[in-house]
Amino acid sequence: MLARNVASDRAEAKSVFRVGVEESLAEFRELVASAGAEIAGEFIQHRDRPDPATLIGKGKLQEIAGAVASVDADLVLIDHELSPSQQRNIEKEVNARVIDRTQLILDIFARHARSREGQLQVELAQLEYMLPRLAGRGIEMSQLGGGIGTRGPGETQLETDRRKIYRRIRHIKQQLEDVKRIRGQQRQRRESVPLPTVALVGYTNAGKSTLFNVLTGAGVLESAKMFATLDPTVRGVTLPSKRKVLLSDTVGFIRNLPTTLVSAFRATLEEVQRAALLLHVADVTSASAHDQQTQVESVLKDLEVMDRPQIRVMNKIDLVPQAQRREFKNTANTVYISAQKQLGLNDLLSTIDDHLKIDAIEHMRIRVPQSEGKLLSLIESRAHILKRSYRDSKVQMEVDAPESLARVLREYEVRTRSR
Repeated sequence: MLARNVASDRAEAKSVFRVGVEESLAEFRELVASAGAEIAGEFIQHRDRPDPATLIGKGKLQEIAGAVASVDADLVLIDHELSPSQQRNIEKEVNARVIDRTQLILDIFARHARSREGQLQVELAQLEYMLPRLAGRGIEMSQLGGGIGTRGPGETQLETDRRKIYRRIRHIKQQLEDVKRIRGQQRQRRESVPLPTVALVGYTNAGKSTLFNVLTGAGVLESAKMFATLDPTVRGVTLPSKRKVLLSDTVGFIRNLPTTLVSAFRATLEEVQRAALLLHVADVTSASAHDQQTQVESVLKDLEVMDRPQIRVMNKIDLVPQAQRREFKNTANTVYISAQKQLGLNDLLSTIDDHLKIDAIEHMRIRVPQSEGKLLSLIESRAHILKRSYRDSKVQMEVDAPESLARVLREYEVRTRSR
């Protein structure tokens, strides 16, 4: 059972992220499908301001209660964040379990988390969401945590549940600190070799994982379901200049992304904060592309990375009519591609090359003895060779080499004689 409330109060009117009712409802349907629920009915309500007790108007609430009874629905989903009291009041009226937008997203994250780190992050967000909602739910929460802590003398069930949750939250935060420390050590090892990180960011289901797989061959799960990628993956990519970079796939963003999730996933999103360049992947076919861009930028502001160089990657051009596709023009900061059909990828890699200042390309003339086979092999793999000739058992070359290689080649450099 799906119930959707649209409140048009002043706070909503001032919201930075504005979408039409149909686009918003379509997105909510995708969330519901990703959670594995079957939709039995939909309701939309327009109000001047939300009801403080139930969010939804009394008449509409009675209508929903009747529909719940008629189709024997066991769940009501509301595309709005509910206060604990609003959630309890609606449940009493409709006689069914009620889940708001935040809890639905948390449930989807819990289904898709694969790594131990991802599972810990989701559990932390769920527990922090649950804490203020414990009142009146003592019986339901009595099994929370599965044997974590025991009931102390003189404690009420509510106090016991709260104590268990606080203890579990402390334990998870400690484990996540350990993960953060290990991730930091891994990053230090990576940073000892000058390989800049390029992070993929964007709205959920924009095609980031498909692009990641095409560029790296990593085999990350690709799915039309929202939030298919939760666990960060880092792989190497070779650019046209033969520089190597690390490409990082990250969790997709969405409008009204719960703050508990942004907080819980900070360890994961550190890859974004450390990146030298951001690839903002967007679905060019989406009617809400501009609004989705605004939402992604809002999260990037929260992460304090809006000053980082960005390339707008407009994906899924294969789904656009050919006549309209001719109007798409690449610029210094925007590239049109189809990750699925592998269109425009060379242009994207060249644009990444142009934006990266780390390990900058240096033009050199060098003369290397042919006996230096290992060095010649290194030059072949990491530099772009423009000219090559052989003389006196030496190889003379004109190359564009990354700074890290140029330092090694400095002793073989041919200096131009001044007149």
